[in-house]
Amino acid sequence: MNSSSRVLRLRPLVLAATLLLAPLAMAQDGNRIEQQMTAEQFRAAGLDKLEAGELEILNAWLNRTLVTETDKAARQAEDKVRTESRGLFGSGSDEPISARLQGSFEGFAQGRRYTLDNGQVWRQVDGATLPGASMESPQVRITPSLIGSAWYLKVEGYNTRAKVERVK
Repeated sequence: MNSSSRVLRLRPLVLAATLLLAPLAMAQDGNRIEQQMTAEQFRAAGLDKLEAGELEILNAWLNRTLVTETDKAARQAEDKVRTESRGLFGSGSDEPISARLQGSFEGFAQGRRYTLDNGQVWRQVDGATLPGASMESPQVRITPSLIGSAWYLKVEGYNTRAKVERVK
């Protein structure tokens, strides 16, 4: 089957799609492919061979794809910011953080810094202690308080929690 007969078989579909999608394409007039490309690029891509209805369908598809991909990228960026800023100045998500401490853990002490394997750094702001604790890279969980903006660090295997604030 040559390309001419394929195009003839697709014309009824193109016409039906044009009637359904043309309003969307017209609403997005500023995002038309023929306005985004130079005349030379338009001809080189073979788009000058399309009929008006076919060009409308192409524009509608491109605009839907652009909107979909832009929305997806915005959601991903928002999720990344929310996740990465957890615990910083009351911003970001208030989901608990599960990670491993980097290096040795020798108990709690006010002012001590705890670096997590995800790159976050937390500083203890209360006087909680955990005498006798000594471990390498323990699993920890940092959870927000139910009321207010405080966060608490708990080391796996111990019940004592230390109030912490994120510094990085």
